[in-house]
Amino acid sequence: MALSNDRCVSCHKNYGGYFTTAHHLTSQPASKNSILGKFDDVLKTSEPELFYRLEARANGFFQTGVLGTPPDAVSISQRFDIVIGSGRKGQTYLYWSENDQLFQLPVSFWTAVGWVNSPGYGDRTLDFSRPVLPRCLECHGSFFQPVTGVANRYRRDGYVLGVSCERCHGPGAEHIALNSAPNAKPTQQAIVNPAKLSRERQIDMCGLCHGGVGVAKTPPFSFTVGNVLEDHIQLEKPKPDEPLDVHGNQLALLERSKCFINSNMTCSTCHDVHRPQREVGDFSAKCMQCHKVQSCGLFRTRGRAIEGKCVDCHLPNQNSNVIFSSHDRVRITPKVRNHWIKVYR
Repeated sequence: MALSNDRCVSCHKNYGGYFTTAHHLTSQPASKNSILGKFDDVLKTSEPELFYRLEARANGFFQTGVLGTPPDAVSISQRFDIVIGSGRKGQTYLYWSENDQLFQLPVSFWTAVGWVNSPGYGDRTLDFSRPVLPRCLECHGSFFQPVTGVANRYRRDGYVLGVSCERCHGPGAEHIALNSAPNAKPTQQAIVNPAKLSRERQIDMCGLCHGGVGVAKTPPFSFTVGNVLEDHIQLEKPKPDEPLDVHGNQLALLERSKCFINSNMTCSTCHDVHRPQREVGDFSAKCMQCHKVQSCGLFRTRGRAIEGKCVDCHLPNQNSNVIFSSHDRVRITPKVRNHWIKVYR
């Protein structure tokens, strides 16, 4: 049985900021607060007779697709049940079918644009049928119990949304039991501190979701922190000269960096997953732990003006072609930081 994050924070009060991080908010129950898009709105498509209504009703929030003109129009309506994405770049949404299958809704929300057609859907047909497979949920949730026989059927009880404390620290029930007893000793941990793992195992923990696509070897959600990732999933291994999408395989991009090759850095060298950390200066300060601003080739001409801007030059925001949507016949792609740390011209 998965634990509530509240149980962890009741003792580890310094980590309450985790509840506002993108990891924690990567999936949530659908509600007025978690859905960012404006309701009582309409999304038109490139097909003149197809549009979607975004509706707030007394019994929930719904997407209704309408095709054709009255009296011959047909429509499909489904509820927002689960929100996927923190909203920093955007969100997409899932609905439960009557037989406990999860499907993606055809309208998503891009923070910079508004309502758009969901990635994976076309915008010329009335369609609510894109299945949500376990590998998708394995990165955007902490636990779902698949039901055998249908690829996108799950038990509706016991699932855990967001990236929970236990995803990175392992099962916590024994840890709580040991440290809650009257005679508890500080040495009784029964929990994983990822910082004490080998570099390889730390990278594996992040690589489960940031290592690109692969072929599963074990059931979904069976990977536990400290495991060897290759025992659970065979990730695609790009050739050294193979171009990589900035979103598709962030781990492989990082591993091409001289900073990674010539040091013992891991993902947590730069990323503190316990607090929101999205400002350019946060990451540039990490660079300054090993580098001096005077060593930059631009220092001679720009001086201290370049301080705090390392990542804008050496990990630039670039368009991803792995995830895209369409809006008014325009292809929309997100910008993601390229994790190949190097000099970009």
